[in-house]
Amino acid sequence: MAFLKNQTSFYIVLGLIVLAAIGIISKLVSDPGGFIKMIAGMAIVVGVIFFLVKRFSQASPSKNHEQRAFKKAAKRSKKRYQTKEQSTPTKRTSIGSLSAARKKRKDTSHLTVIEGRKGKKKNRASF
Repeated sequence: MAFLKNQTSFYIVLGLIVLAAIGIISKLVSDPGGFIKMIAGMAIVVGVIFFLVKRFSQASPSKNHEQRAFKKAAKRSKKRYQTKEQSTPTKRTSIGSLSAARKKRKDTSHLTVIEGRKGKKKNRASF
Protein backbone atom coordinates (compact mmCIF):
# COMPACT_ATOMS: atom_id res chain seq x y z
CA MET A 1 0.00 0.00 0.00
CA ALA A 2 2.72 2.36 -1.05
CA PHE A 3 0.19 4.76 -2.58
CA LEU A 4 -1.18 5.50 0.90
CA LYS A 5 2.08 7.18 1.92
CA ASN A 6 0.88 10.31 0.18
CA GLN A 7 -1.43 12.25 2.52
CA THR A 8 -3.83 13.34 -0.22
CA SER A 9 -4.44 9.83 -1.54
CA PHE A 10 -4.90 8.57 2.03
CA TYR A 11 -7.71 11.07 2.62
CA ILE A 12 -9.33 10.24 -0.74
CA VAL A 13 -9.36 6.50 0.06
CA LEU A 14 -10.63 7.19 3.58
CA GLY A 15 -13.42 9.38 2.16
CA LEU A 16 -14.47 6.68 -0.30
CA ILE A 17 -14.61 4.09 2.50
CA VAL A 18 -16.74 6.40 4.66
CA LEU A 19 -19.11 7.17 1.77
CA ALA A 20 -19.46 3.45 1.02
CA ALA A 21 -20.25 2.72 4.68
CA ILE A 22 -22.87 5.50 4.74
CA GLY A 23 -24.45 4.15 1.53
CA ILE A 24 -24.62 0.60 2.84
CA ILE A 25 -26.14 1.69 6.15
CA SER A 26 -28.74 3.95 4.47
CA LYS A 27 -29.72 1.15 2.03
CA LEU A 28 -30.04 -1.29 4.95
CA VAL A 29 -32.24 1.10 6.95
CA SER A 30 -34.46 2.27 4.07
CA ASP A 31 -34.95 -1.05 2.24
CA PRO A 32 -33.73 -4.16 4.12
CA GLY A 33 -35.34 -6.58 1.63
CA GLY A 34 -33.71 -4.86 -1.35
CA PHE A 35 -30.38 -4.84 0.48
CA ILE A 36 -30.55 -8.59 1.09
CA LYS A 37 -31.51 -9.18 -2.57
CA MET A 38 -28.59 -7.02 -3.71
CA ILE A 39 -26.13 -8.91 -1.48
CA ALA A 40 -27.52 -12.28 -2.64
CA GLY A 41 -27.21 -11.21 -6.29
CA MET A 42 -23.62 -10.13 -5.76
CA ALA A 43 -22.83 -13.43 -4.04
CA ILE A 44 -24.31 -15.39 -6.95
CA VAL A 45 -22.35 -13.38 -9.53
CA VAL A 46 -19.11 -13.79 -7.57
CA GLY A 47 -19.81 -17.53 -7.19
CA VAL A 48 -20.39 -17.97 -10.94
CA ILE A 49 -17.24 -16.03 -11.80
CA PHE A 50 -15.25 -18.05 -9.27
CA PHE A 51 -16.60 -21.32 -10.71
CA LEU A 52 -15.78 -20.30 -14.30
CA VAL A 53 -12.26 -19.19 -13.42
CA LYS A 54 -11.64 -22.39 -11.48
CA ARG A 55 -13.07 -24.52 -14.30
CA PHE A 56 -11.09 -22.97 -17.15
CA SER A 57 -7.81 -22.42 -15.33
CA GLN A 58 -7.23 -26.10 -14.59
CA ALA A 59 -3.85 -27.51 -15.53
CA SER A 60 -3.33 -28.67 -19.09
CA PRO A 61 -3.26 -32.43 -19.81
CA SER A 62 0.53 -32.40 -20.18
CA LYS A 63 0.89 -30.92 -16.71
CA ASN A 64 -1.48 -33.56 -15.33
CA HIS A 65 0.68 -36.24 -16.97
CA GLU A 66 3.83 -34.77 -15.44
CA GLN A 67 2.14 -34.61 -12.05
CA ARG A 68 1.07 -38.25 -12.31
CA ALA A 69 4.59 -39.29 -13.28
CA PHE A 70 6.02 -37.35 -10.33
CA LYS A 71 3.59 -38.97 -7.88
CA LYS A 72 4.38 -42.41 -9.26
CA ALA A 73 8.13 -41.83 -8.91
CA ALA A 74 7.66 -40.50 -5.38
CA LYS A 75 5.68 -43.62 -4.45
CA ARG A 76 8.40 -45.88 -5.85
CA SER A 77 11.09 -43.98 -4.01
CA LYS A 78 9.15 -44.10 -0.76
CA LYS A 79 8.51 -47.84 -1.15
CA ARG A 80 12.18 -48.50 -1.95
CA TYR A 81 13.30 -46.46 1.05
CA GLN A 82 10.91 -48.31 3.37
CA THR A 83 12.02 -51.74 2.14
CA LYS A 84 15.68 -50.78 2.61
CA GLU A 85 14.98 -49.71 6.18
CA GLN A 86 13.14 -52.94 6.95
CA SER A 87 15.70 -55.21 5.31
CA THR A 88 18.79 -53.83 7.07
CA PRO A 89 19.58 -55.95 10.11
CA THR A 90 19.92 -54.18 13.41
CA LYS A 91 22.79 -56.29 14.71
CA ARG A 92 25.63 -57.75 12.63
CA THR A 93 27.42 -60.71 14.10
CA SER A 94 30.41 -61.17 11.84
CA ILE A 95 32.55 -59.51 9.18
CA GLY A 96 31.19 -61.90 6.55
CA SER A 97 27.65 -60.72 7.08
CA LEU A 98 28.85 -57.10 6.88
CA SER A 99 30.31 -57.56 3.40
CA ALA A 100 27.25 -59.54 2.31
CA ALA A 101 24.99 -56.75 3.53
CA ARG A 102 26.99 -54.16 1.60
CA LYS A 103 26.69 -56.18 -1.59
CA LYS A 104 22.94 -56.52 -1.09
CA ARG A 105 22.47 -52.81 -0.52
CA LYS A 106 24.01 -51.76 -3.83
CA ASP A 107 21.19 -51.19 -6.29
CA THR A 108 21.53 -50.44 -9.93
CA SER A 109 21.20 -46.75 -10.45
CA HIS A 110 18.31 -45.66 -12.60
CA LEU A 111 19.99 -42.95 -14.61
CA THR A 112 19.18 -41.82 -18.10
CA VAL A 113 21.57 -40.48 -20.71
CA ILE A 114 20.80 -37.00 -21.95
CA GLU A 115 21.71 -36.64 -25.59
CA GLY A 116 23.90 -33.67 -26.30
CA ARG A 117 26.98 -32.58 -28.20
CA LYS A 118 29.15 -35.55 -27.40
CA GLY A 119 31.33 -35.23 -30.50
CA LYS A 120 32.27 -31.62 -29.81
CA LYS A 121 35.48 -31.24 -27.83
CA LYS A 122 35.81 -28.61 -25.16
CA ASN A 123 37.96 -25.64 -26.01
CA ARG A 124 40.42 -25.54 -23.16
CA ALA A 125 43.21 -23.04 -22.95
CA SER A 126 46.63 -24.52 -22.20
CA PHE A 127 49.04 -22.59 -20.03
